[in-house]
Amino acid sequence: MVKVKICGITNIEDAFAAIEFGADALGFVFYKKSPRDLEIKEAKEIIEKLPPFITTVGVFADEPIQEIERIADHCSLNIIQLHGNESQEICNSLRCRVIKSFRIRDWDSLEPIAKYRVSAYLLDTYTEDKLGGTGQVFNWDIAREAKRLGRIILAGGLNPDNVEMAVKHVMPYAVDVSSGIEMEGNKRRKDHAKMRLFIEVAKGLWRIESKKRKEI
Repeated sequence: MVKVKICGITNIEDAFAAIEFGADALGFVFYKKSPRDLEIKEAKEIIEKLPPFITTVGVFADEPIQEIERIADHCSLNIIQLHGNESQEICNSLRCRVIKSFRIRDWDSLEPIAKYRVSAYLLDTYTEDKLGGTGQVFNWDIAREAKRLGRIILAGGLNPDNVEMAVKHVMPYAVDVSSGIEMEGNKRRKDHAKMRLFIEVAKGLWRIESKKRKEI
């Protein structure tokens, strides 16, 4: 069963809802240019209230190693996700496990991925002015090919309407969603109905429930 990461968590209500619906990981963005940026104090307060066995992921872009580790220690983050131009050396220097993000434009985008050895590779859609959260998809054939390099987390324009097709086509280790389940006009709040549907569809839970109803 594919794992699901809900990214851009900014409040405890969304965090608890994601967990209740079956999310495996929650992403907290520490990038000032993102509309989902979270203050360290806010992230710590949310994470302290989470139940066990939920993975917390800190999302950074071109931050100094010392600052990343300071925030990771203070907030008790489990994994670091790097969205900038970080080198393999920086990835190796961090004490936490690392997810390295790559923005996919075309088949040539696979070349730099092969130079990294990290816990997983997150593939997002390339745009000129944003590092992520664009709501746009890319060629999933590229993601399927990237699986030969390691664990793939598929991101970029996923939503409840297309995640089933994405999972079937790529069969990634995990999927990552942020903008695709947000409330309309509010990038800091999740639409709980969309979030629940996304998780259920991604994991195939809706098919299991449908089968049970038919058997009854």
